[in-house]
Amino acid sequence: MTTRPRLAHLSWPERIGGALVAIILLTMLLATVWTPFNPLAIDLQHRFAGPSAGHWLGTDQFGRDVLSRAMAGARISVPLALIVVACATTLGLIVGTLAGFLRGPVEAVLMTVNDALMAFPGLVLALTLVAVLGAGATSIVVALTIAYLPSVVRVVRASVLSIRTREYLEASRVMGNSAAYSMLRHVVPNTLPQVAVLATSMFGWVLLSESALGFLGVGIPAPAPTWGNMLAASRPYLNTAGWLAVVPGLCIAATLLGTNLLSDALRDRFDTRLPS
Repeated sequence: MTTRPRLAHLSWPERIGGALVAIILLTMLLATVWTPFNPLAIDLQHRFAGPSAGHWLGTDQFGRDVLSRAMAGARISVPLALIVVACATTLGLIVGTLAGFLRGPVEAVLMTVNDALMAFPGLVLALTLVAVLGAGATSIVVALTIAYLPSVVRVVRASVLSIRTREYLEASRVMGNSAAYSMLRHVVPNTLPQVAVLATSMFGWVLLSESALGFLGVGIPAPAPTWGNMLAASRPYLNTAGWLAVVPGLCIAATLLGTNLLSDALRDRFDTRLPS
């Protein structure tokens, strides 16, 4: 029986996705120590300057360098998205595993709450929570974690329901191992591939949601730059300074494209049902 090599060669989608995500992450790291200009510095003498050697991506309505603000936006938006993904996947892994493995009243209670959360569109739920909690990074993380948690729970629970019928779990019970040991030793490790695929895809969508909150005016308050509030600020100037919208829009699009390509590649590698 032959098996296809999983890591020997990278496909073009994997290379493109990996390159885009790497560029975004490297930009985030670079922006923590250096940007071409101070992203908050106002220079009214150079308002709406087009792309040039001095300002590669132009300046905005206050003369602030757009490239520096886009880099600073990555420094804010990307870590927020990573924190949300980490929180949602960790909590979802715990809740989904308990619901799928223990069953009975535990599953009924957990899945009822989960289904109630899923009844609300994710962005509407996040908007409501941010309105209640107030604007700020902590509120955004809490709101988006709660908004994306139900999808993780459902994926993990479905995976656990399939795993719990396997022979090695029955053997673990016969050997006298506790339910907690069986979950940690056998169930959780076997759900990680599905969680990894979901988390990779979720990163791009969480970043899009964070940008949407900023675009709607309930994200990180100005003057701190995020891709969402940069898009919102560019609306009155679309006809005269289109680069103000193009730059953050391309940043968001590139992140979504990269994470989706990586997610598809991970799914193909982990899916053993695909032909070898």
